[in-house]
Amino acid sequence: MVAIDDPNLDSKRWSAVEEATELLHEERFREALGELRRVLDSDPTNPYAYYFLGIAFFEVGELEPARDAYAACLRLSPAHLGGRVALCHVQRMLGDTRGALREGMAALSQSPGDADALYAVGLAYHARGEEPAARKYIEAFLATRPEFEVAVEARAILAGLVGDPDRRPFGADESDDD
Repeated sequence: MVAIDDPNLDSKRWSAVEEATELLHEERFREALGELRRVLDSDPTNPYAYYFLGIAFFEVGELEPARDAYAACLRLSPAHLGGRVALCHVQRMLGDTRGALREGMAALSQSPGDADALYAVGLAYHARGEEPAARKYIEAFLATRPEFEVAVEARAILAGLVGDPDRRPFGADESDDD
């Protein structure tokens, strides 16, 4: 495990990934992969390079390498919250809901109330079919007032949960409550 205690080293590592982050912002994911590999060739202990490598792999649909890159980031920098939340999502998408929950809960213990971690945990519980827990975390996420698009997505998930007191069967209307 490499701790980033030296501000000069941390700054150097951030600088090393600047070009790659620009490529990611420009949605030039394959080029970013090449640039990040170059960065890692010169500094295989750069946690930022592994984190952004995970993003690039995710964006090109390579989930297993994305998982491995996020895990490498966390081995080097266990407090990297973004890496932990991203790993939670990727593990869920790969069907490892137990691992996803472990990472999501670790993120929440590190940063209680973090919106991204709450949503990731809610989605992991939803993937496991544990609807009361999914509801709890997704509602907590919505209480953080997320961006409109993701809030709509989260509300749609809540509306689809079995046992939702506000959910009406298809075709039901208010008069059915009598």
